[in-house]
Amino acid sequence: MPDIQTLEELIIWGGYALLFAIVFAETGMFAGFFLPGDSLLITAGLIAASGQLDLPLVIATLCFGAIIGDSTGYFIGTQLQRAFYNKPETLFFRKEHLEKTERFYKKHGSKAVFLARFVPVVRSFAATLAGVARMPYPVFLFYSVSGSVVWVLFFTSAGYFLAALFPDLVDFVHYIILAGIVIIIANSLKYLGKKV
Repeated sequence: MPDIQTLEELIIWGGYALLFAIVFAETGMFAGFFLPGDSLLITAGLIAASGQLDLPLVIATLCFGAIIGDSTGYFIGTQLQRAFYNKPETLFFRKEHLEKTERFYKKHGSKAVFLARFVPVVRSFAATLAGVARMPYPVFLFYSVSGSVVWVLFFTSAGYFLAALFPDLVDFVHYIILAGIVIIIANSLKYLGKKV
């Protein structure tokens, strides 16, 4: 493996398969919450603007990874739901928490699945919780597909057009992505603080 020091170098090295794998893992596996979702999309757009990746293929790969990842997370959630209902209550697990999750997804599930795409960490668990809450799969799939497509188009296009308009911006991409991550995390914490 070559000496890779930046996200841009990693994407160029791993290509489309790596883009798919990262976006899939972010929602298809619990461990994906630490992966660079938004910054990955922006960087992929920047690289596509330089001609090293094909923009339509980048968008298709990322959308496919996000949708398949969501569905995988959903089906994991349906299996967990069965296990939870058969599990005895403990200090950390109460059936009422499961019932509250189901009520939340009945009332706000469509918004939660769509908007979770835009909130780091939350998008790693929203699909699985939809499965745990027994959200109807056709409804889940509609909002998963629409959320994934809007998310990918927004961030990838932002990276692509920024690089096209300001070619020197590519030299500062790492600082821009870091600032974006800090802003997203700060807003997420502020939002969560209001809800608690």
